Amino acid sequence: MLLLGIDDAGRGPIIGPMILSGVLIDKEQEKKLKRHNIRDSKTVLQSERVKLARFIKENSLSHKITKSFPAEIDETLSSEGTNLNTLEAQKAALIINSINIQKYQKEKIKVVVDCPSINTTAWCNTLLGFIKHKDNLEIHCEHKADANHVSVGAASILAKTTREEEVAKIKKQYGPIGSGYPADPDTKEFLKKHGKEFKDSGIFRKTWQTWKKMFPEAGKGQATLDSF
Repeated sequence: MLLLGIDDAGRGPIIGPMILSGVLIDKEQEKKLKRHNIRDSKTVLQSERVKLARFIKENSLSHKITKSFPAEIDETLSSEGTNLNTLEAQKAALIINSINIQKYQKEKIKVVVDCPSINTTAWCNTLLGFIKHKDNLEIHCEHKADANHVSVGAASILAKTTREEEVAKIKKQYGPIGSGYPADPDTKEFLKKHGKEFKDSGIFRKTWQTWKKMFPEAGKGQATLDSF
């Protein structure tokens, strides 16, 4: 049986994209990743994450990364009946569908997704609705899967390093934005100083409560972080 781990990075920031990553490995590669201490990206320093990301790509059967930029996130959250969890289910399914093709459809694959929702059963059912080919899949949606499964830990590292690369691009073009998370003082300062100036740049999630409070005339969205 093959193992496919899926995890996200950047659900909560007001600046920059949300990233989902999937890593497909076999049992021998799982052992190899364990020996190299592949784990939840939150417990790994940034310099080590970069090295481990390269190692993961070189020692996996396949990997896939998706990027959801603020315009797509805002459009999803402004649509009736959809939310960030729905978008994440769509992106997770996109990863599964893009990897589970050709020769891999002949293999049994255990898919483990780090579930973003409190209700794992409901979210998993939503995910299943977007998956094209299920016959060879054993799908598990779990909380803290990045800490409990090497494949998901590997996916979390790829997602986190990709998010950091995207944030670095934004910083290079627009200046010091901090981490992009609403609670970050540097991010708050950047919003105060440059929010109006760069409001149409595509870097901000205007459905976020932080944006709407700071720029009520510019933000038209309905979402708050509490609703995710």
